Amino acid sequence: MQNYQLVLASTSPYRQQLLNKLAIKFETASPDFDETPFENETPLELVKRLAAGKAQSCTIERPSLIIGSDQVCVINGEIIGKPLTREKAIKQLTQQSGQAITFYTGLAIYNSSTKQTDVKVDTFTVHFRNLTDSQIANYVDKEEPFYCAGSFKSEGLGIALFERLEGKDPNTLVGLPLIDLIDMLEAQGFEVL
Repeated sequence: MQNYQLVLASTSPYRQQLLNKLAIKFETASPDFDETPFENETPLELVKRLAAGKAQSCTIERPSLIIGSDQVCVINGEIIGKPLTREKAIKQLTQQSGQAITFYTGLAIYNSSTKQTDVKVDTFTVHFRNLTDSQIANYVDKEEPFYCAGSFKSEGLGIALFERLEGKDPNTLVGLPLIDLIDMLEAQGFEVL
C-alpha cells in the first residue's frame, strides 16, 4: 500500500538526515503540540506521549503515515534537557563524566486514514569516560552542543567523550530509531526496500 505519503513531524535537521538514510521520499511538517511534561510522568511515558502527540498534531491533506519522535536523556533518574548555554553544557558533561546515561526515544506512526497510532520506545545507554575539566571545556568550545540533550553530538566529536555505547540502533542516539521505524512502516504496508 505505497499510496501513502510519508511525513516526518519534525523540523529537526538531525532527524531529517537520519530519515534520508532510507532513501525514501518524505515531506516534513512542523508539529503543533505542547511538550510540557505531566507531573510524575516517567521518561518512558513522556516520550511515548510526545511522539504520538507530535505525529497526530500535523494536519495533512493526503492519506499519510506521519512519523513523530521525541527523546529524553536521563541520568540518575533525572531528565536532562538541552543545555542552551556554555555554562549548562559544561555542568551537564561534568555530571555525566564517568557515568552511564540513558536515552529514551519515542517513535510513533500515525495513519491519517485509519486514525490509528503505533508507538514504540527504543533505549540507548552511553557510558562516559572520566573526563577532565579541560577536556569538557575544549569539547564544548569546539562543538557547541547547546541544542542537544546531554550536551553532545555523538555523530561528531562527541564520540571522544564515550567509553562505550550500548543499544540496538545507533540512530536512536541521534533521535530517530530507524530499525524500529522500518518495522513499523512495513506493518503499515509501506516497504522501504
